[in-house]
Amino acid sequence: MKDIRIQQAYDNGFSYEKTYRGCAQCTVGAIQDALSIINDDVFRASSSLASGGGLLCDGSCGGFSGGSMMISLILGRRREFFDDDSDYKYTAFRLTRDLQAKFMEKYGSVICKDIHREIFGRTYDLLDPEDKQQFDDDGAHRDKCTSVVADAAAWTVEILLQEAETRGTTLEALYESRTG
Repeated sequence: MKDIRIQQAYDNGFSYEKTYRGCAQCTVGAIQDALSIINDDVFRASSSLASGGGLLCDGSCGGFSGGSMMISLILGRRREFFDDDSDYKYTAFRLTRDLQAKFMEKYGSVICKDIHREIFGRTYDLLDPEDKQQFDDDGAHRDKCTSVVADAAAWTVEILLQEAETRGTTLEALYESRTG
């Protein structure tokens, strides 16, 4: 049976993007709430990553960036072991590649404007008020970007839970062992 937290992440991601907007933060928030791992520093740090970073749409999808941030929060290299935490550094790389593979399979890219082209059939200039309005009118926060954020949150939780299972532990125990 699938872990309920995967569905919670999906539902929260969809709802948060619909209500609050800001794909990276909505992804981070959805994952944090589904896993009961709240870190305001990571949540805040994800703020500028919306729509490919700064609303420019030419960088990584905020859902992908937010998921990658949460993978790194839980399994990334720690500052106090900057010179000797290779296992976790490379684990975070591997799990982010797993997340990227899911994006590639469904959306063909992790780049915001490419995903827009896939789900909307066009790209947008979100710094142009008329184009941003068209983005919203075309369903960005009704069912398009909401679904991307939901997928990103669910996929990330699934990947993290699988890693914890592979390591023979729970995600909570793994996180606690890493944050001490």
